[in-house]
Order: sequence, then structure tokens, then C-alpha cells
Amino acid sequence: PPDGRPIVAETHPGKEEQEFIGAVQAGVRWLGVDWGDHLYFASDKFERRYEWAEHLISEGNAYVDDLSADEIREYRGTLTEPGRNSPHRDRTPDENLDLFRRMRAGEFDNGGRVLRAKIDMASGNINLRDPVLYRILRAPHPRTGDAWCIYPTYDFAHGQSDAIGGVTHSLCSLEFDSHRALYDWYLDRLNELGVLEFTPPRQFEFARLELTHTITSKRKLATLVADGVVDGWDDPRLPTLRGLRRRGYPAESIREFCDFIGVSKTNSRHEIELLESFIRTRLNKV
Repeated sequence: PPDGRPIVAETHPGKEEQEFIGAVQAGVRWLGVDWGDHLYFASDKFERRYEWAEHLISEGNAYVDDLSADEIREYRGTLTEPGRNSPHRDRTPDENLDLFRRMRAGEFDNGGRVLRAKIDMASGNINLRDPVLYRILRAPHPRTGDAWCIYPTYDFAHGQSDAIGGVTHSLCSLEFDSHRALYDWYLDRLNELGVLEFTPPRQFEFARLELTHTITSKRKLATLVADGVVDGWDDPRLPTLRGLRRRGYPAESIREFCDFIGVSKTNSRHEIELLESFIRTRLNKV
């Protein structure tokens, strides 16, 4: 947003998620950023997002599906073959509203039903083949506790959180390039309904910061932590901010390195020796 306030999109409940949220905040503070009182969470507006989902259902833009996750994957098709419509795709808005409200009330088991957008199962962009908006997940959320048993997917929460927060330019990494059409589709439908308070934001993608000889995949790093190969997320052998801090890297050096390499729209990889040269330059001064 114009005042630079961050929005945390924590749409998945669980203890691990809270650990990541706290680590991100601590890391950003260490880098020298202070957002004051302007820190917001996707969960702050779970109710409004749920209401928007009901609007989409009422207008025939979303439906409740009984297919399992494996069946949804099978019906989705491939990159070269179109998908197939779910047998539950033509339920009436009234039927879908009733089922969605019962999902929220906790009548169904985990994975028993999902809410899906009704877009185009033959789209060349596989992300537009009736993506899931809400899934049932009985697990306490770090901020809302047991108040909810259905949670929005990241794709649905992303653009809506931006819109609620008055974000003008939403920045994310290049792997979300193919998701931008979905980001826009959700916002366009809600804008047509007149429920958005601000002008719909725009998504821009940039390249991840990749270093030679360095693993940056959260999934792969999580495996190292879970298997006990390292001593935790702050192990100095890891390229996490907590790990770099324990390794003795000054925050100023990391900021100077990022300023130097800039932001790219093309995937690239920087020499780790370049980062280390900024570390040495700073340490030589202090």
C-alpha cells in the first residue's frame, strides 16, 4: 500500500505457520524496517472474504464440489489436454449456498467438499480450470483459534487481501506469473459486484534472489530441519535471515548487496562470492 504496510497472508492453520510468521517479522525488523502499528493479517478479514465467496456463489461464479483431491486432479486434465467438468458443476446457486454454509458449520469431514470457482475447464492456463477457493480443514489457526473449519486457498486470499488493504501494486515472484490471470479474474468478478472498496490492485512478478551453491527452496530447507540434519531454522549453515544473522552477516551488508544486484524480471543466479565481498567490506569498516 502507499504507506508500505505489510500484509501477512496466513491462510493455512498450524504451529509451523506461526513459526514462519514470527520469523519473517523478526527478519524484516533485523534488516532495519519498522512498520509501526501497520501490520495486518489475512485472518483479520476472514469474515469479509467469506462474504465475498457467498457473493460469487450467488452470481453463479462458484460452486461446491464433492470430488476428492485426487479426482479434482484427474478431472483437471493436462497441459496438452483440456479438463472435464465436475458432475457437481451445475448445482444451483441456492444449493451451493446451502452446502457452503454447512461447510462452515462443520457438517462435513476434512476434504469432504470444496468451493471452486466456475471459470473454464478447457482453458490453456491450467490455473483457470475451476480452482479451489475454500477447503475444509479442522485445525486451530494461530490467530483465530477454532473459529473456522474452512480456510481460503492462497490464490483466493492473495488478491482479496491486497484489495482489502488498499494495495496498488502487488509484488510476487516469477512462479506466480501464470496465476496473474486468476488473481485478476477474482478481482474483476468482485469489482463487478461492487463490493471492492478500492481500485483493484495489479500484480507484478519479479525474479527470486538465487545464489550459487545455495538451496533457497523452503520445502527442501524444511526437510533438512525436520530430519535433524541442521539444528533449526537459525542454523548458521542455512541461508535464512536467522541463519545469516547467527553466521555473523551484518544486516547492512545484505541490504547493500540487494541494492547492488537490483530487481530482475528474468530468472538469474548471483555468485555467492559477490555477497561475501559485501560482508567483508562492511566488516572491514566496523
